[in-house]
Amino acid sequence: MKVLTSFFDRMVQRYLPDAFLFAIILTFIVFLLGVFFTDSGPVQMVEHWGTGFWDLLAFAMQMSLIVVTGYILASTPFVKNILAKLSKFANTPGQAIMLVTFVASIACLINYGFGLVVGALFAIHVAKRVPTVDYRLLIASAYSGFLVWHGGFSASIPLTIATPGHFLEDAMGTIPVIETIFSPFNIFMVLALVITLPFFNRYLLKGTDPLSNTNTQLWKSDSENEEGIKTLLPSTPAEKLENSQIVSLLIGLMGLAYIVYHFATNGFDLNINIVNFIFLFLGIILHKTPRRFLDTVNKGVKNAGGIIIQFPFYAGIMGMMVASGLSEQMSLWFVSFSTDYTLPFFAFISAGIVNFFVPSGGGQWAVQGPIMIQAALETGADTAKTAMAVAWGDAWTNMIQPFWALPALAIAGLKVRDIMGFCVMILLFSLIPISIGLLLF
Repeated sequence: MKVLTSFFDRMVQRYLPDAFLFAIILTFIVFLLGVFFTDSGPVQMVEHWGTGFWDLLAFAMQMSLIVVTGYILASTPFVKNILAKLSKFANTPGQAIMLVTFVASIACLINYGFGLVVGALFAIHVAKRVPTVDYRLLIASAYSGFLVWHGGFSASIPLTIATPGHFLEDAMGTIPVIETIFSPFNIFMVLALVITLPFFNRYLLKGTDPLSNTNTQLWKSDSENEEGIKTLLPSTPAEKLENSQIVSLLIGLMGLAYIVYHFATNGFDLNINIVNFIFLFLGIILHKTPRRFLDTVNKGVKNAGGIIIQFPFYAGIMGMMVASGLSEQMSLWFVSFSTDYTLPFFAFISAGIVNFFVPSGGGQWAVQGPIMIQAALETGADTAKTAMAVAWGDAWTNMIQPFWALPALAIAGLKVRDIMGFCVMILLFSLIPISIGLLLF
């Protein structure tokens, strides 16, 4: 294990470029694949790229806000105390790795955006508690919890096909979540990963050494700044308004009122927008004054730079993959040699490959869903399991796709090459329980 972990870590550290350059290299690869393996020429591929370049603007804003609002909420004394108390369950590097993995996995089962932020923020608090732990592996462990998101409550594909009027309803009808999220095979895969991942990540410690270059700047308390603010006496009406607790309380209560209304009318609909809404208004209330809140916002915005500049490039990659038919060709190739028994497994593998270039669960289902469901109907395969196989394929290769790691890395203050060697090992290990779930249940 030490030799294998060290090998992947050295390879990634040496050859994996920054996440931005990684996105540019993927752009060139997809462009060339489209030119040589589809009917699209160079001009058409450039057109597909440019047309799709801005298709993820709304999503990029959502993910930027999840990082900023998560940082805002975590910077409040109240939340800091909670995370600090929870981190006391870890006293050794091994316990730190296991605790962070477990907490991140549970959080991602509840909601993927919530899990990404909470996992990274909690890892920082645990690192303060156990400074001898390998910080890179700790953040990789937090990110590994993201493996289970598409088997949890915010899973986009099973929730989509359970909704009347979805775009494949004529072909497959609606499939209730009892046959997807709460099916025996999905429960097995989720439980297997939630139980075994903490132990596997702890085992990866055998191939690491504690690092001395942990970003301790992220650990420093803002108490000095808070004290400085407290000593400043507002002298103008504008300054008094900026330091008014009443303003924050009133707008915060208005936000809380909408949160209660949302859950009362929509049930447990914890989508990415309501998560951001909750983080934002709890942050406003817990920071007490607009001035303290805005000071924290200025610090948190710095963490969102990678997301803002890189997501349009991934949107362009998705545009080329879909418009050229390249993603369809990949899916059809796997379908060509599948049977009713093997189709879910090969749907999972193909989804894992396509996800590398189309890192969006909803977007990937729009591309692969019609092909895989038609194949399931023709071969007699289980349509619910086939749909979940695509969902798990989407989640699986997220471990080696920097797209979703960007929010966690921004919070942690690391680069993608710092964790990717460990993530390769996690990817290989997770193939075992997922394959068992798809082939034996």
